Amino acid sequence: MLNSTSSEMPKSFNDDLKNISWDDATWIMTSSFIIFTMQSGFGLLESGYVNRKNEVNIMVKNAIDVIFGGLGYWMFGYAFSFGKDDGTNFFIGVGSFFLDAPEKDMGVVFSTYIFQLSFATTATTIVSGAMAERCSFGAYCLFSFFNTLIFSLPAGWVWTDRGFLSQMHVVDIAGCSAVHLVGGTSALVAAAMLKPRLGRYDDPSEGPPALGSPTNAMVGMFMLWWGWLGFNCGSTFGVSGHKWKYAARSAIVTINSSVGGGIAALVFSYFTQHKKFMVTHLINGILASLVAITGGCALYHPWEAFIVGAVGAVLANCAVPLLDRLHIDDPVGAIAVHGAGSVWGMLAVGLFVEADELMRLSKGLTGLLRGGGWRLLGVQLMAVVVVSAWSMITTFLLLFIINKFVPIRMSPEEEKAGADLVEHNIRFERDHAFNNRYPKLDLATINTIKMHMEMMQQEHRSFHSSSSPPEKLNSATQTEISPIKHAGMSMDNSELSVIIPSSEKAFVRMDRDVLTAWMSDDEKDMIAKRLPK
Repeated sequence: MLNSTSSEMPKSFNDDLKNISWDDATWIMTSSFIIFTMQSGFGLLESGYVNRKNEVNIMVKNAIDVIFGGLGYWMFGYAFSFGKDDGTNFFIGVGSFFLDAPEKDMGVVFSTYIFQLSFATTATTIVSGAMAERCSFGAYCLFSFFNTLIFSLPAGWVWTDRGFLSQMHVVDIAGCSAVHLVGGTSALVAAAMLKPRLGRYDDPSEGPPALGSPTNAMVGMFMLWWGWLGFNCGSTFGVSGHKWKYAARSAIVTINSSVGGGIAALVFSYFTQHKKFMVTHLINGILASLVAITGGCALYHPWEAFIVGAVGAVLANCAVPLLDRLHIDDPVGAIAVHGAGSVWGMLAVGLFVEADELMRLSKGLTGLLRGGGWRLLGVQLMAVVVVSAWSMITTFLLLFIINKFVPIRMSPEEEKAGADLVEHNIRFERDHAFNNRYPKLDLATINTIKMHMEMMQQEHRSFHSSSSPPEKLNSATQTEISPIKHAGMSMDNSELSVIIPSSEKAFVRMDRDVLTAWMSDDEKDMIAKRLPK
């Protein structure tokens, strides 16, 4: 029998706002603080995937998501999601622009705002990973600010009583569609518009680039993993009444889902990677399982969570090579994890969820496999289509407009030099003890480097026309041949000999300020041996 007390039967976000106690507010704010620590996890994860010459840049972009994304959400994002003034309709909210609140209401308003802000910044951060290593910093700042709009409207559709998806009884407890599907589909469009990194698909026989720092990536995954508990458990929006019971269920369901995803990822990697347990497969599997469980985290049984997580992990790991075949370059796997994981997560609600009686979070509906018919599965599928279409169209328009004013893609010379150097003047130095050993070039030589590359590529093709494939660089993202290996190349039985023209030697001796970011370690060693002391 359903509880008749309205505080125990919230039907929407606005209903929750009417029934928040100080205990609830404390729970909400604590969860928000935990969710914000996930920003560190995203930064570490992404910096671990990219080449070392771009790792600082991707960390800075994660800060930008909070800085500019936070500004946009305070100015207009919260208003478009949860505004209730005149003009509010099923599509968009109006009111609470440049959010403030009187003293009597500030506890409820500000605690809920900070929670929703943590979700908004997460949606943008998802996209940053797919744009890594070739998106210009200025363009990304603009994107981060305006991307708040892309997230805000679906959040209102799903989580307010006036939203049309909410009125159709779509179930999304913790942002499977409103956060992860928005982020995943936006990432797909952004990666397609930016096109692949230089050399990424030049050699079809080569696999994905090596991780810049697998340790960083794993540490980032752990931070996201534990932060997800705040993400899902906090989405009960309090601990008063029956809310604490749903929060407890969310915790065990979240953990069981990740357990299922981790096991499935290890098994998948073992059978598809010649009995190797690949780090990327494990990371993608665990994160995809967490994405998949968000939609019904407070409604699943523990055994159902295990299945949902396992399927999500397999789907994400299958999506990665599919995207590569389409030449959609996603350096960190954001599209597969958040896109494929969220689609499955929304549909899984329509399959497994049974109607709950304490708070009616399932809105009285039951999933197909629970004997509830096709209705819940149908509305969940409709939400996937609507939110995906909205995110993809608006992301394309936003990046298209930004590109008219600020190029969204770095120039080839800047991409080769690395975003850390170009955008932040940070020099990548392998070992400070050897700073004076290696030749150093600054950005003024980029045009000369480009000319040398063109010369060398022509001569290299002629030199190796009947021999083995060219030597590859150590850089994880570069397949181009280095300009240092050009007309003066010679081969013998022992080592590769590199001869530097006298003009190049004189220039290198004169300029010792900037370490060449794109140069491989082998090239640095060979050149250092041939420089005059």
